[in-house]
Amino acid sequence: MNDVVPTVLTHVDRGVGVVTLNRPQKINAVTLEMLTLVEQALDTWEDDPTVSSVLLQGAGERGFCAGGDIGWIHANVTTAPHRSVDMWRREYRGTLRLSRWSKPVVSLLDGIAMGAGIGLGGHVTLRIVTERSSLGMPETRIGLSPDAGGSFLLSRAPGELGTHLALTGRAMTAADALHTGFADLFVPSTDLARVLPALAEGGPDAVRALGGDAGPSDLSRAADWIDDAYRGDDAETILRRLRVLADAGTSEAGAVADDLEAASPTSVVLTLEAIRRAARLPDLETVLGQELGIVTSLAASPDLAEGIRARVIDKDRRPRWSPSTLAEVDVPAVLATVDWTTRL
Repeated sequence: MNDVVPTVLTHVDRGVGVVTLNRPQKINAVTLEMLTLVEQALDTWEDDPTVSSVLLQGAGERGFCAGGDIGWIHANVTTAPHRSVDMWRREYRGTLRLSRWSKPVVSLLDGIAMGAGIGLGGHVTLRIVTERSSLGMPETRIGLSPDAGGSFLLSRAPGELGTHLALTGRAMTAADALHTGFADLFVPSTDLARVLPALAEGGPDAVRALGGDAGPSDLSRAADWIDDAYRGDDAETILRRLRVLADAGTSEAGAVADDLEAASPTSVVLTLEAIRRAARLPDLETVLGQELGIVTSLAASPDLAEGIRARVIDKDRRPRWSPSTLAEVDVPAVLATVDWTTRL
């Protein structure tokens, strides 16, 4: 009989509590069990004077965390959507707790860090990226909206870069993540083994001394045309501007427009409104509440089931959205489905 391998591993090394997400075959996609185990570790270490800080990392070479367990969410869409909502509420409360924890928390966002991975590692004391990092909030591609505090970070990125990333679901390099505020420090992957000893010896400041140059940000270079395209509150207008820019010679704008059209039109409309509202909200907690209101409205939606089917289950990349285009979305009706003042 095989021993069951824990989905989260915890231990203390030189005063550092180490949390390792341990589903490498799934790029450490988060389950309810994993959230519980992380909470239990924080409970154990909160008042332990021998634990000075926490290090969050992912097992395997592919990434820190690819997001939530999408297959489990898909199973709930038509049978028990409230189960997904309950998990999201638990996840968001965990995100808020990590952001406010009484001791320093350092996350190693090496490799893929998406969705719920940003929720776990994107709001802590020190967020480290490497040359292998790929960060993003790809929710509009599966019929959801950026969550787990993602819309908080996106709404506070320079100019309209966050709007661009939110609507298209595009991923960021390490340099992009630093530029947009999703990360704090670049450390070459070959130096990651030095992080824990530095954290144990000198805390986050000693870890910062390991920082290197991530190179230029492609997003920063594209900021002018992105800011021009994404201004305003109308998704159809943004799409038209992108097509005009492409016709005028900004070749990347055409590919971006294609990405926007490939996303769920309903999710795009909700996400644009969410980013604009999040920019006016005072803190992470209120933004997380807003995100919970949005995902609650989408938990049983046909687009969520279809988006996961097309991207994760059948992998045909041919979602049949309902409605199928931005022009067909009844924007006031869609926005009215959300309780924008939901509390955690």
